[in-house]
Amino acid sequence: MNQTAYWVGIDVSKAQLDGHIRPTAEAFQVANTEAGIAALVQRLQQLQPTLVVMEATGGLEAPAAAALALAQLPVAVVNPRQVRDFAKATGKLAKTDAIDAQVLAHFAEAVQPAVRPLADAASQQLAEIVARRRQVVEMLTAEKNRLGTVRGAMQQDIEAHIAWLETRLEALEAQLKQGIEQSPLWLARVNLLQSVPGVGAVLSSTLLVNLPELGTLTHKQISSLVGVAPLNRDSGKKRGQRVIWGGRAQVRAALYMSALAATRYNPVIKAFYERLCAKGKLKKVALTACMHKLLIILNAMVKTGTPWQLNTAEKA
Repeated sequence: MNQTAYWVGIDVSKAQLDGHIRPTAEAFQVANTEAGIAALVQRLQQLQPTLVVMEATGGLEAPAAAALALAQLPVAVVNPRQVRDFAKATGKLAKTDAIDAQVLAHFAEAVQPAVRPLADAASQQLAEIVARRRQVVEMLTAEKNRLGTVRGAMQQDIEAHIAWLETRLEALEAQLKQGIEQSPLWLARVNLLQSVPGVGAVLSSTLLVNLPELGTLTHKQISSLVGVAPLNRDSGKKRGQRVIWGGRAQVRAALYMSALAATRYNPVIKAFYERLCAKGKLKKVALTACMHKLLIILNAMVKTGTPWQLNTAEKA
């Protein structure tokens, strides 16, 4: 029986997949095509690695990650920023596809990120709708910002595009609602989350898609995963400002908007926010703390399956 632990890093590009295996230092390359991915799966099935790590690259990694997961191989898709910081910390300043694969293999062995279960087809479709909705909202914001800078024909062109984007946004929101309603499990989870004042369809669907770990981790683990846990910046006698960093940006963006609404409509978050402001905290700092508190409340609710209760939430 083979007792060797193998750690594999795969650098993903549009055309190819570059791999590196530790501790053998074996490097390989396959095309990022259906045939190339099949060859990759076959190779790694023979190797039986302890962990395969690749970076999130805007969806280019999805076919390979899905194929590896379906083949029951342990694969983790990680944040590129975290890997790049790891590379700098280990002295790997140069950047090529082969070096990136080597760094990813080292990252797999040293950090051992958690393997995220493969989403089923329905979950993937819901994730695509959520992602597309976010893109349309961003385009709408950009077009509305441009509207005040032009006149005449260009203004009419932008107004027509805004109207079209608003129509598309309505259609995507209808698709999102329909997709959730077709799954009793999702519908129950969304109803549970939306029982919290300030939590609406955007945050609940974002959590459903992008944070499946909600309710399975401790409050410290979930805060760190999302990137709302305040990190120390201390050195010697110096006490730096606490900051949040890393994590899942999509979740954090949706959480920010809900926390903003919660400071007005959620009695627990509102009182918490006003108390921090009264102590002299900057509004931005107080709002970040509200994001953290709201996430902890939601995590506890999902863990216990208990809808919003004022007395319970005040203790979170």
